[in-house]
Amino acid sequence: MAWETLTRWERALERWQQALLEKAHPHQPVELLDALQHECDRHAVVCSESRVVAPNAYEVELDAKVHAELVRHGCGDVGEALADNLARHGVERGYEWAGPLTVHITPTPLPSGEQYRVYSSPMPYVRADAFPPESGPPPATT
Repeated sequence: MAWETLTRWERALERWQQALLEKAHPHQPVELLDALQHECDRHAVVCSESRVVAPNAYEVELDAKVHAELVRHGCGDVGEALADNLARHGVERGYEWAGPLTVHITPTPLPSGEQYRVYSSPMPYVRADAFPPESGPPPATT
């Protein structure tokens, strides 16, 4: 019973956070979620008939202005919300993560017209300092 109450509260908080994201930038969240899911699907590796491993570390370069707007609207934990959504996507697809799932947001000045960039990599042991400095994108994965 307590678990169900906690789950309902968690869902209510997620809906509230999603509403804030949509107010801040109406099309951004859906497009960003789609880009993360696409990155996940594109780099998932089929190991066997019953095992598909997906990258677990995601770097999102978010336009600095968009990031500031989200933070101003109370969405400071954008990475956590995106990781939660990506985790649900992985469950739906039956993915196994290469390690603990994390989405790291970096506010970055991007070229005109670009709102974000998404990169992924498998990292068995993720630490906050495992992400590259904010000077540029991480190395491309193949």
